[in-house]
Amino acid sequence: MLPMEPTKVSDNRDELIRLALHEDFGSGDVTSLYFVPEQLQAQALMRPRARGLLSGVDVAAQVFRTVDSTLKIDTQLHNGDEVSPDAVIMIIRGSARSILGAERTALNFIQRLSGVATMTHRFVQAISHTKCKLLDTRKTTPGYRLLEKAAVVHGGGMNHRLGLYDRAMVKDNHLMTNGDTGHLQNCILKLKDERPGVEVELEADSLEQVQAFLKLEGVDYILLDNMSPEQMRRAVEMRGTHSKPYFEASGGLSLATAPAAAESGVDFMSFGCLTHSVPSLDIGLDFATLTC
Repeated sequence: MLPMEPTKVSDNRDELIRLALHEDFGSGDVTSLYFVPEQLQAQALMRPRARGLLSGVDVAAQVFRTVDSTLKIDTQLHNGDEVSPDAVIMIIRGSARSILGAERTALNFIQRLSGVATMTHRFVQAISHTKCKLLDTRKTTPGYRLLEKAAVVHGGGMNHRLGLYDRAMVKDNHLMTNGDTGHLQNCILKLKDERPGVEVELEADSLEQVQAFLKLEGVDYILLDNMSPEQMRRAVEMRGTHSKPYFEASGGLSLATAPAAAESGVDFMSFGCLTHSVPSLDIGLDFATLTC
C-alpha cells in the first residue's frame, strides 16, 4: 500500500475557526464598533502579494461565513492554484464590520496553509525528474495536522502517516533489543496478525541495518536516516529486483540536496520543514468599494 492520498477523515476546522475567532474577538471588535458605521456595506478583494500556491481557500471563506452568514463570498481561485500578485482569490461583499472582524483570522488560515503548499511545490519541482515522491511528516502545528497535510497534497506532495495509529514507525528509541532481529521479527508478525491494516516502517542508520532489515518478513518501508546519496543508492541495490520494502530518505536533506538524493533511486523522501518551519504566503485584503 502506497502512502495515503488526501485523507477522507473529517478535519476539525469548525472547532479551529471557533477558537481562532474567540481569541480575536474576545468581548467585541471595539475598533469597528466605535469607528465603522453599522450600516456601512463593503466589497473587499483578497489578493496574494507574492507568487505561490494556494491552500485554505475554503477555510478562509468559512471564516467569513461563520462571522456573518449574510456575507456574499465569490471564490475566484481554488486550492492548488498557482497565483501571482495580480490575482484575486475571492471577493467578499456585505457588512463592513463583519468583513473587518473576519479579516485577520481568515488571512491567518489561508496564509499559513498556502505557505505549506508553496514550499511543498518547490520540493516537488526539485525532484520532478525522478520517480521519487515527496512526503510530509508528523511535525505539524498542534491541532492543524489535517489542514496542513491537505495543504501538502495541494502542493503536489503525499501524506505520510497521520498519527501514531496508522503506521508503526520503529526508530532507534524503539529498538531496545541490542540488535536482536529475532525479537523484532516477532513484534512485526504480532502486529500484522492483530492489526493487519497497519504498515511497518523501520529506521536504518547504516547499510548493515538495511541488510538485516531486508531479511525480515512484513517490513513495508525502510527509512534511510541521514545517509548520503551514495549510501542510498547502495541500499536500493541491496533490495535487488523486489519492489518492497520501499525506501524512504529523511534527515539532513534540503531543497538543494533533494535532487541528488532522489536520483539515488529511493521511492520516497520526507521533509519536516514542509510544515514545521515554512514561511506563510503573503496575502492581503483590500476594500474596493464602500456604500451606506
